[in-house]
Amino acid sequence: MDAHSPENLYPYTVSRPIYSNPTFEEDNERQAREERTLRERLSRTCGCSGRQALKVVKGVFPVIDWLSRYPIREWLPSDVISGVSTGLVCSLQGLAYALLVSVAPVYGLYSAFFPILTYFLLGTSRHISVGPFPVTCLMVGSVVLTLAPDDHFLLPGNGTGVNGTEADGIVVDVEAMEAQRIMVASSMTVLVGLFQVVMGLLQVGFLVRYLSDPLVGGFTTAAAFHVLISQLKIVLSVPTNNHSGCFSILYTLIDVFTNIRQTNRADLVAGLLTIVIVMAVKEVNSKFRHKIPVPIPIEVIVTVVAAGISYATELESRYGASIVHSIPRGFAPAQPPNTELLWNILGSSFSTAVVGYAVAVSVAKVYAAKHDYTIDGNQELIAFGFSNVFCGCFSGFVASTALSRTAVQESTGGKSQVAGIISAVMVMIVILALGNLLEPLQKSVLAAIVIANLKGMFMQVTEVPTLWRQNRADCFIWLATCLASVVLGLDVGLLAGLVFEMGTVVVRTQFPACSTLGNIPGTNIYRNMKDYKNIAEVPGIKIFKCNAPIYFANIDYFKERLRVTVGFDSVRVFKKRNKALKKIHKLIKKGKLRATEVSLGVDNKGFESEQDSGRESGQVEDGDWPVPEVEVRVDWALELPVRVSVPKVQIHSLVLDFSAVSFLDVVAVKSLRLVIKEFLRIGVNVYIAGCDDEIVRKMEALSFFDEEVTRDLLFLSVHDAILFIKLETANGSMQDAMVEGLSLMQDCKEPPPFTEEEDLIETYDNHSNSGEAALRQLSITLDFGVD
Repeated sequence: MDAHSPENLYPYTVSRPIYSNPTFEEDNERQAREERTLRERLSRTCGCSGRQALKVVKGVFPVIDWLSRYPIREWLPSDVISGVSTGLVCSLQGLAYALLVSVAPVYGLYSAFFPILTYFLLGTSRHISVGPFPVTCLMVGSVVLTLAPDDHFLLPGNGTGVNGTEADGIVVDVEAMEAQRIMVASSMTVLVGLFQVVMGLLQVGFLVRYLSDPLVGGFTTAAAFHVLISQLKIVLSVPTNNHSGCFSILYTLIDVFTNIRQTNRADLVAGLLTIVIVMAVKEVNSKFRHKIPVPIPIEVIVTVVAAGISYATELESRYGASIVHSIPRGFAPAQPPNTELLWNILGSSFSTAVVGYAVAVSVAKVYAAKHDYTIDGNQELIAFGFSNVFCGCFSGFVASTALSRTAVQESTGGKSQVAGIISAVMVMIVILALGNLLEPLQKSVLAAIVIANLKGMFMQVTEVPTLWRQNRADCFIWLATCLASVVLGLDVGLLAGLVFEMGTVVVRTQFPACSTLGNIPGTNIYRNMKDYKNIAEVPGIKIFKCNAPIYFANIDYFKERLRVTVGFDSVRVFKKRNKALKKIHKLIKKGKLRATEVSLGVDNKGFESEQDSGRESGQVEDGDWPVPEVEVRVDWALELPVRVSVPKVQIHSLVLDFSAVSFLDVVAVKSLRLVIKEFLRIGVNVYIAGCDDEIVRKMEALSFFDEEVTRDLLFLSVHDAILFIKLETANGSMQDAMVEGLSLMQDCKEPPPFTEEEDLIETYDNHSNSGEAALRQLSITLDFGVD
């Protein structure tokens, strides 16, 4: 049966009083919140007991918690298989991603080994594979090329030496260049780790939430373009200059096409074959993942085969192919970072720290949700921070995670970080024993492996049409971030994308959606008048809703939309009525204006008889006769006896629906109070409905309420306010905005009670507007007779 069919729409009846906020709080005994002092909060937080100490230790070292409950028989076989498979992929990706950092491939192996050890102890995700990630590697590589370009290591020479390469009589000191570049990369890695540790200790992991999915998608897609171009020159094996920063992609492409004739065919063929084979087999793995128990380790197979072919055919000596050359056995000794470099890489390190953490946490959350466990964002910051510090001290570069590598670990049966430790053992075996077997491997093969793994990042482009249909603001964020990152470089592009994203948030709150609500007949439901046909506006009442916080940036827009909704400017109405009253006052003084008995609807003969008798006896001249106290009732809806165009006010009440307002600031509260007073002084009662208790507390804290703007104008819901208004109107206890009483003490010698020019807002706040006092007593059910 259809849930929306008429027979499933069961009516219900609710019987309760009409609640204003004060009444509701009194009936339900509102409690004051208990505010703890700073000392109480510190003692509560810093108190120490055996249980709390154990909890803290387990929080800092999550391995203590999960390893003590590790089911060896059920999980260990799967973790071993997963660890071996992932370890082979980690080794090859480490070698390949070292090219992005512009350092020797062996340092990629270090980066695939050391971070896993610390993450095993400190991390909270069971499935992510920690190690190099293309985007962060490229960000580190751009800094490396900026601070240690080839030009800094040129030496004059007549030939190729042991430690140099010759180009047009110029020798590049390769050994010094490699040492400086790895020093820059490792120092930046340590600084990245320190940033992450500090952020974790300060519990500011929430800052990563400002990197929205569209922003991250656009940024990583742009990073994929940068990676593609940087590896293209390696696949073609053409000489290029080192470029970083703005328009680096363009400059690199110009260099590539300028030297395209120098392409090494052996490297090009090997690279293209690797790309085609790796991508094809990965498609097979993805398509038949439910039928294949273990994904085909195609990167490992291609690497081994390519290294064997290169060694057997002597591609370097016969065809000039560019190969890996030396992969030294063992680990490099630990060394501290170069503190002189830190000040030059602060900005780049912070952005790299944020990006690396954001990517890792995003991937971790995907698998945590899939396997029904939670991760601690701040602890992840600390884990990755210490991993990067540890890795940087052993000549590694920034570690994060890669979705493809994590997918291998999870799909091959990985259950915990035990698989990660086993993968680290596999990387260690390559470092200590098998590294020299990969020395004949062509660099173009490694570059091709990097390019083949970019497919997932490039496929994010398909999200753009969907974003355009769903939310164009998010689509613009994606496009702006991607374009800025491609053109300006990854660091500046990320900052530009973040600024643009914050700008869209500001714009969306500065110009919020405002609407006029109407009532669905026979219900307590109020909806936008433009969205429904079966809806009616409550006569004499306007219901205005703002769907955003109200603060200094959008309060003017709020007032403008409110003015459009009610159909008049309350300040202008007040001024025009004031002006009309002054002229009416003068006409009455001169005896040229009298209120007719019929239109008055009240017994006002005394006024007419005294006036007529005075004229007949000739006791006073026209305009000088004394005017007694009379009640003059003016109908503002009719034509006035003076030439003043007074805007019509067709409502007697205004209801502000604040159910979607999440906060108010000082400027908004002050302006809102003034707006309410402006309506009150022209006889339009204002009510606020749907305020959350936090908003009410904020109003109280900001002194929103006073003698005129009281808490009685707050109602629990729009319907409560509407019923209250109808009840008050029916009982006659509410003065209609069109029927206000005015008693004018007329005296020919008395000056007009209205000043010529009045700043109504300021005079109202200063309580010195005499015209307002008169206007408050004005009524509009009358016609006039003019002599």
